[in-house]
Amino acid sequence: MKLATLKDSTRDGKLVVVSKDLTRYSEVGHIARTLQSALDDWAYVGPRLERVAEGIETGSQPTHRFHEHDATSPLPRAYQWADGSAYINHVELVRQARGAEVPESFYSDPLMYQGGSDTFLGPRDPITFPEGADQGWGIDMEGEVTVVVDDVPMGATPEEAAKAIRLIMLVNDVSLRGLIPAELGKGFGFFQSKPSSAFSPVAITPDELGDKWDGGKVHLPLLVHYNGNAFGKPNAGIDMTFDFGQLIAHAAKTRALGAGAIIGSGTVSNKDKDGSPGKPVSEGGLGYSCIAEIRMIETINDDKAKTPFMKFGDSVRIEMKDDKGHSIFGAIEQKVEKA
Repeated sequence: MKLATLKDSTRDGKLVVVSKDLTRYSEVGHIARTLQSALDDWAYVGPRLERVAEGIETGSQPTHRFHEHDATSPLPRAYQWADGSAYINHVELVRQARGAEVPESFYSDPLMYQGGSDTFLGPRDPITFPEGADQGWGIDMEGEVTVVVDDVPMGATPEEAAKAIRLIMLVNDVSLRGLIPAELGKGFGFFQSKPSSAFSPVAITPDELGDKWDGGKVHLPLLVHYNGNAFGKPNAGIDMTFDFGQLIAHAAKTRALGAGAIIGSGTVSNKDKDGSPGKPVSEGGLGYSCIAEIRMIETINDDKAKTPFMKFGDSVRIEMKDDKGHSIFGAIEQKVEKA
């Protein structure tokens, strides 16, 4: 099943069920007005939405034309947004570029931060910052996979946590690299350096991925285009040190998670086919999901980062396709603009 939230006059938009090919949708306000309300009572509402999804595919359900630019993030705001860093290759590059070793605990205990979840951007909304932000703030995209969970009790095991996954989305977790060091230096974590994120136009149930959803991981390439050029195609199921069951259990260690909480994978990152930390797509490599990663490799190889961060006017496109080349979640497509 595929779900989207269309923009309307309300903060939370209106929930719709979308066809598998992302061309049509049916309104479901009589079942659940918003995605959050559906998640609040998923055991009852989920099967009813599934019947609508089946009707769309068989032609028995009335539909309208679906346009991705009419969609906001499936959850325009959420009670919880916690982002992990499950790809240890990315963590290793960060530490290596700084001349620091990766602590042994990083391989057994996930990194995670709590992000702002009150004002998500739509998948086609611009990323806006004030004049001069592109000169020192280090504007960067981060392509990731996320899951949306049902209620998760405190202390849930990874196996129990995995059973609570209801939906999967993509996200552009925007980061301001130039602000991160000073914030982390205070010893109190991210805040200003992590502005609003944008999620894919469509959220899907795990069964939509078939055998590509296995072991709590999505085994498909995440496709990132930067200013119209191929920038990255790392596989989200490879080199993922912690699966989503483990990430959710980590988040729920000392608190229960409420229905609708979003858990992110962190920047999708692969070692390249030859075992190197990563090579650009232009050189036959798998590329990157963020600019910081290519800058770290440049620093490691040449003692200097050459690739600049995003400037006003730059654009990013993030999506994932099935084996037949069809978009699964729709595309996040954003441009950096002056506020």
